[in-house]
Amino acid sequence: MDVAFNKNEDAMKLTWAQVKHRLETIYEGGGKKSIEKQHERNKLTARERVSYLCDADKPFIEMGAFAGYDMYAEYGGCPAAGIVSGIGYVSGRQCIIVANDQTVKAGAWFPIAGKKNLRMQEIAMENKLPVIYLVDSAGVFLPLQDEIFPDKEHFGRVFRNNAKMSAMGITQIAAVMGACVAGGAYLPIMSDETLMVEGNGSIYLAGPYLVKAAIGEDVDGETLGGAETHNAISGIADYKFETEKDCLDYIKKTISKLGAPENAGFDRIESIAPAKKKEDIYGIMSEGNTKPYNMLDIIECITDANSFDEFKEEYGKTIICGYGRVDGWAVGIVANQRLIVKNKKGEMQLGGVIYNDSADKAARFIMNCNQKKIPLVFLQDVTGFMVGSKSEHSGIIKDGAKLVNAVANSVVPKITIIVGNSYGAGNYAMCGKAYDPRFIYAWPTAKIAVMGGDQAAKTLLQIQVASLKAKGKEITAEDEKKLLDEITQRYFDQTTPYYAAARLWVDAIIDPAETRTLISEGINAANHNKDIAEFKMGVVQV
Repeated sequence: MDVAFNKNEDAMKLTWAQVKHRLETIYEGGGKKSIEKQHERNKLTARERVSYLCDADKPFIEMGAFAGYDMYAEYGGCPAAGIVSGIGYVSGRQCIIVANDQTVKAGAWFPIAGKKNLRMQEIAMENKLPVIYLVDSAGVFLPLQDEIFPDKEHFGRVFRNNAKMSAMGITQIAAVMGACVAGGAYLPIMSDETLMVEGNGSIYLAGPYLVKAAIGEDVDGETLGGAETHNAISGIADYKFETEKDCLDYIKKTISKLGAPENAGFDRIESIAPAKKKEDIYGIMSEGNTKPYNMLDIIECITDANSFDEFKEEYGKTIICGYGRVDGWAVGIVANQRLIVKNKKGEMQLGGVIYNDSADKAARFIMNCNQKKIPLVFLQDVTGFMVGSKSEHSGIIKDGAKLVNAVANSVVPKITIIVGNSYGAGNYAMCGKAYDPRFIYAWPTAKIAVMGGDQAAKTLLQIQVASLKAKGKEITAEDEKKLLDEITQRYFDQTTPYYAAARLWVDAIIDPAETRTLISEGINAANHNKDIAEFKMGVVQV
């Protein structure tokens, strides 16, 4: 390995170490004291429940660990949005798992918690995966009720999705291990089966205090809505268990009996290790992503050895397209090329920029993959579409629209990995969150913004200075520098993968070396849904 590779490797590993350090704090939930209180009540934490439930020899892919990161500071924060969720294997079957974390504000639902739960239900519906809810929640976080209660993408949508998933034949199992209050009480009852843990599990529309206030009745929580009440009297629950582990064991037994789903038939053969070691992926990108690199090197770390066949290799060189295999799965890869390359006319083209020819090539390739029912993998490191009179006269908007149309109408599963820049319309064209990727992940080096930080900061500075001058204020060079520094810092803070993951623009920030595994698991999940719509492009300019 050369010096540059080692330097790049050290920088990437350091960046990933910073992610892991933040995750360690997030994994503590509401803190050690809250965890101790949970144990004193003979309750496992959300993470302990998930760990016990999932098969130890299979991966658990956590989604949304950074949800709520650096948000809600005035309320003490909301680590992981008060929910532990992801895709894990239970009795050998891929399942969606959603577990309320009672150590975080008693498991109350913040706005980001609602968004996270809805994202997990969306993944379940797209891939027809069984859902397991481990319920332990005080309900809506009242100080923010207006941001989570009434709208289409708010709390009530969860129960609408319960009903829709049931109609789709998607198994839903709810284990009530703690409080399940008010509107949240509908979730377990709208699931296929409801399990309750004695002593701790409770379901009621209004707790004892509210009942007293509303109708003057004195009643304790267990009598009002405990496991005995709902199993023996109301008939709402289906099973009760003495301990949480007994309850989780029964879930494992239930999942083991599910009938095998009809799969989509995505092609898979025996897996072959990549030509490069997965750790080699750390040394490809420079620190800060300031230097060109060859995206084919990343592709070689992800795909099975000698499986990648490039499409239109000599044309549209700033986007690489090709067929390959990832862990045996057939895939179509669309990736931004960061090298500065020459087009067919001998003109130099900037790496990471989408030109007319590369947009045209990528659109055609995406149509081919839909024709062949091959899942798509997007590797993003894009600064946007080429600008200037030459590109405009050549119809860059038309060619860009064709690519966006192909991505938007694609019916095969799409998995997006943001490895570096994800700017402007390039984010859309390369299947950003708005274009319904089945899964979307970010490397620690990802940057998501409407444009690059330096250009954006200078543009914002010009607007702000002009506004101040219009109000009669004098702006010195020193004032301009101070403003620029403030704007730049604020803008760069908003482009980090942490900012994106906190708002669920991406499902997770991932270890680059695990990219191959996550793609494989994503296609495995997608293969559970046999229903693939007919591919139609609609109206495009050619």
